[in-house]
Amino acid sequence: MISNQWYAVMSSHDVKKGKVTGARRFGENLVFFRTEAGGLGCVSSRCAHRGASLAKGCVKNGNIRCPFHGIEYDVTGKCVHVPSDGRASTADLSRFNLRHYAVREIGDIIFAWYGDAEPVGEPDYFDIITDPSYTYDHTEDTWGVDYSRVIENQLDVSHLPFIHRTTIGRGNKTLCNGPKVVWLDDNTLQTSANNAVDTGQTPLAGKDSIIKDTNLNFKFPNMWLNHVSDRIQILAFFIPVDDEHSIIALRFYNKITGKKSIDKCIAWLGSRANRVVEKQDKRIVETQLPKKSGLMIGEKLVKADKPIIEYRSKRDKLQKLKEE
Repeated sequence: MISNQWYAVMSSHDVKKGKVTGARRFGENLVFFRTEAGGLGCVSSRCAHRGASLAKGCVKNGNIRCPFHGIEYDVTGKCVHVPSDGRASTADLSRFNLRHYAVREIGDIIFAWYGDAEPVGEPDYFDIITDPSYTYDHTEDTWGVDYSRVIENQLDVSHLPFIHRTTIGRGNKTLCNGPKVVWLDDNTLQTSANNAVDTGQTPLAGKDSIIKDTNLNFKFPNMWLNHVSDRIQILAFFIPVDDEHSIIALRFYNKITGKKSIDKCIAWLGSRANRVVEKQDKRIVETQLPKKSGLMIGEKLVKADKPIIEYRSKRDKLQKLKEE
């Protein structure tokens, strides 16, 4: 994990008003809950009193209530009531306070701040998630590897003609020109597959290669966008569950017709196609060892892995900032 970052961790639609949603994120069991007024909280799921899971609790008067003894916590994890002490009690309840994660909701996505410090700035995201001209469909799948492995798979241009030979990798374009990698800003990497059929030619160097109209964009720490065209884009966020599990959340955005009802149907069909491609990846990526990526993990990388090398280098740099 990279500390002191905003991570996209869940669809807003998964947390209903007045409801509690349990989820494992960042290697910890958490609860997300929404007050009757719509406010959102994210806290550790383990009640400070006797260790019961708050995921079995409920929302009352804007607080999450433990199902075991009725202890209540607000959206910041502050303990506000211990029933056995009585409503008239003036005791200091701070020893019961839970770890909480600051959250933001943007474009129907919940972002959580992971780090020891208070949040710095606001989440970085692709503008498409707040663009009302697009319609999207959302799907998710759990993978048995660290989230870093799933991210790298989406930056890998040389696997296309092999894993996806029957779908997006048709054409036997096994030779990889470049690939060219461009940093759009300090937080956003862009690349594209510029592959060709191997007829004995020498691959183009990265500087001589191109970024195609269909390109891949990645924002640290865990959001990716495939710009297929100005009317079709595929967004993913890679949710850290624990060191050996992650969730890939995929959204097919489109504005092909400009009519919401029709574009919604197109988005639904696009999601079905996304799932076919995603399953092809998952079958192989889950066999990779180690399950977590890193700069020095014994892999013998090639020139076509340039986007992955750039990702690992930047990730390593951000992780070391925590140590300084």
